[in-house]
Amino acid sequence: MTDRTEPGIGGRGRRPGKVALAALETPRRKARNGGRIMGTLGLFLFAALIVGASKGGLSTAAALAVPILSIWMDPLIAAGVLLPVFLVSDVVGVWLYRHEFSRANVLLLIPAGLAGVILATFLAPHVSSVHLALATGLVGLFYCGQAWLKQLRGRNAAVPFRPGPGIFWGVLTGITSFISHTGAPPFQSFVLPQRLPKMQYAGTNTLVFAAINLFKLPAYAAVGLFADVDVPLLLAMALVATLGAVLGRRLAQWMPEAVFTLVIQILLFVVSLYLVGNSLTRMLA
Repeated sequence: MTDRTEPGIGGRGRRPGKVALAALETPRRKARNGGRIMGTLGLFLFAALIVGASKGGLSTAAALAVPILSIWMDPLIAAGVLLPVFLVSDVVGVWLYRHEFSRANVLLLIPAGLAGVILATFLAPHVSSVHLALATGLVGLFYCGQAWLKQLRGRNAAVPFRPGPGIFWGVLTGITSFISHTGAPPFQSFVLPQRLPKMQYAGTNTLVFAAINLFKLPAYAAVGLFADVDVPLLLAMALVATLGAVLGRRLAQWMPEAVFTLVIQILLFVVSLYLVGNSLTRMLA
C-alpha cells in the first residue's frame, strides 16, 4: 500500500502501473477467510450503491464512497477504482434528469470544472492531497455553519446566481473532484444558497459532475489507474450503482423540499468533518 501522505495523482514516488489491480489485491491479502472476503466485497458494493444514489439525487453522498473504500486502500487508488462506476451511473443520472436542471449553472460550472480538472492535472504532482482534502473539508464546514446560522437568525432568502463566484467555485470543484471525488463542498457552497427547487438542484449536480468525471478520464488513464481492472467486480458495482441511481431519484422525489435540503447539508457536514479529521490525523502522524 502506498504512503497516504504522498501528493495526489502523478505524485513523486508513486508507481502508477497496475494500480487498480493492487487496490483489489490489498483487501484480499488482508481477508484470510471467506467471511472477510465477502465483507470486503460488501464494502465495494455499498460504495457503488452510494455513488448511484448520489446520481439519483442524494448528491453529497458520493463523497462518502472514497472514505469507505479508504478503510482498505489508498484514497487515490479508491478514486481510480470508483471512476468507471461514476461514469456508468452518470449515464443513468443524466437520463433521469435530462429535463430538470438549472441551465445557467450548468453552462457556467461545466467549463469552470473543466478548467479545474486541467489545473489539477498539473498541480497534482506538487500539491499534497492531504492539504487539499483539508481545505475541501474546511470549505464544507464553513458553508454548513454559515447556512445553519442564517436559519437560526431567520435569514433564509435565496442568493441570486452570480457568474463571478460561480467561476471560482466551479474551478475549485474540478480540482477537488479530480483528486478524490470530493467536489461536493465547493459545488454546494455556490449552488445550495440559490435555493433551487430540489429536483432542479439534483439535476444540476448530476449534469455538472457527469461532465467533470468525463473530463477526468484521460488523466486517470494516463497514470495507470485503470490498468488490470477486475472486470467482474466492476460490472457488479456498475449494476448496483444503476439501481442506486433509480432509488436515489425516488427518495429525492419523495422527500419534502426542506427535508431534502437538510439531508444534503447533513451529508455535506459529515463528509467535510471526515475530510478535516482524517487530514489532520495524517498530518500529525
